[in-house]
Amino acid sequence: MRYLLHHGLDQAGQKFPDKDIVRFKNTSLTYSEMVERSNQLAYFLIDQGIQKRDRVGVFLNKSIETVVAIYGIMKAGAVYVPLDPRSPLSRLEKIIHDCSIKGIISQNDKMTTLHDVSELKTPLQFVIGVTISDEPIGFRAYDWAAVEQMQGDKHPDISMMEHDLAYIMYTSGSTGKPKGIMHTHYSGLSYVKMSAETYNVTHQDVLSNHSPLHFDMSTFDYLTGPYCGATTIIIPEAYTLFPINLSKLIQDERMTIWYSVPFALIQLITRGALEERDLSSLRWILYGGEPFPRNHMRSLMNYLPDARISNVYGPAEVNQCTYYHVPSPDQWDENDNSAIPIGNIWDNAEGLVIDDEDNILADGEVGELVVRTPTMMCGYWERPDLNEKAFFSQQIFSDYENVYYRTGDLVQLRPDGMYDFLGRKDHQVKVRGYRVELAEVDNVVASHAAVEEGASYTIKSDSGDSIQVAIILSEGKTVSKEDIIAFMVERLPDYAVPQDIVFLKTFPRTGTGKVDRRALTALAVDRST
Repeated sequence: MRYLLHHGLDQAGQKFPDKDIVRFKNTSLTYSEMVERSNQLAYFLIDQGIQKRDRVGVFLNKSIETVVAIYGIMKAGAVYVPLDPRSPLSRLEKIIHDCSIKGIISQNDKMTTLHDVSELKTPLQFVIGVTISDEPIGFRAYDWAAVEQMQGDKHPDISMMEHDLAYIMYTSGSTGKPKGIMHTHYSGLSYVKMSAETYNVTHQDVLSNHSPLHFDMSTFDYLTGPYCGATTIIIPEAYTLFPINLSKLIQDERMTIWYSVPFALIQLITRGALEERDLSSLRWILYGGEPFPRNHMRSLMNYLPDARISNVYGPAEVNQCTYYHVPSPDQWDENDNSAIPIGNIWDNAEGLVIDDEDNILADGEVGELVVRTPTMMCGYWERPDLNEKAFFSQQIFSDYENVYYRTGDLVQLRPDGMYDFLGRKDHQVKVRGYRVELAEVDNVVASHAAVEEGASYTIKSDSGDSIQVAIILSEGKTVSKEDIIAFMVERLPDYAVPQDIVFLKTFPRTGTGKVDRRALTALAVDRST
């Protein structure tokens, strides 16, 4: 019986012991090797004092050890917490404190940051995966050789249930405080099973891991892939910067399923020399996180006529909840310039559309999508204030109700049963597939000593959205664009850092006195024309 996420790995290890589970650059691990190494890590974590339900951070650049880490942590009965390897120190400190992280799996090139963390007052007690040196680090440090001394023929015998926590994934918070999305083995495994069935994933597939671990798309590569006995190719960061090399990697590894944000695919189309590649192995392209322009979609389909392409939709809080299999261009209406639909609610899930007063709307009316699904999170980590707002309850009987997650996305149900995505209900936006709360960007820029007020907004282009920030300087203050951006780089994830700063004397405002972001966007468009 597979009711915990690591059961999928162990069973695949029995079926396909000599098959590669993961490849990265010139290294690889077979299923049997991954089972052994994850078992060893589980025992080592327990030796370090990790107990059931403790949180362990994964602070790694892309590497094979990423997979060892997440399965070893879960086998120890603990909860893995992805940490953005490019996070500013202040954000990293917030998450370590917020989640009471006792241990971190890391690597040597993170030692400078780890030294900085060790000088702060945090609950962190040890780090695994670094070479021990004479220079003190402030907490216990171990290399992988120490881990490999543990037994690896079986994992620890820890009593666990499917509703125990498996991982906590942090996302941007509107108050400037990151919020942790809690997923259980049940919700994670429900996603694994449904994604495997929806996209027909088998042991013959070769998956692309384009997304970093702290991005929810990675669950498909790291959790669904091993459940099905597939091989996952971890794409080096350098390849994402050079699409011509990335397309060659897809060709050489004979990848069969690709999953990324549209931006990565657009870069492949425009700069990846696809006409020179044999990409006939690709049978399915999945994309999500933001809309895909129709002109680029047409080009992609022309390059990959035999591949199925699907728009995948779902906030990290529910993993996924809709899909749309994009028809070939010869079936398109040439006069239709609307966004590609997010499609149907997938099996074993239900969606409703509600208004601002929580009334259920009739089909065809525009409102917020709420979703009920077994893939749904159990809540935000230690944030009762957010949990109170995050869910919609529908009374079924006097003592029974259905609970839905409020996506915050405005949708419209079409006559054919598919949903059109119409935008965010609030000011949360997607940039390169990452969720960004504009309020968080506002809070950071407003904390600069020279800034009186700041307001962020997005500018659309063929390659995706980018963030701009308009600021009003405090009287008598001067500052350069470069200084403002450098200030924000230290306090925000790289994808949330604005591309441009605009200095204004006043902001356009709505009738209620709020900053009119639409007007700011319109002003920005006017300036660029």
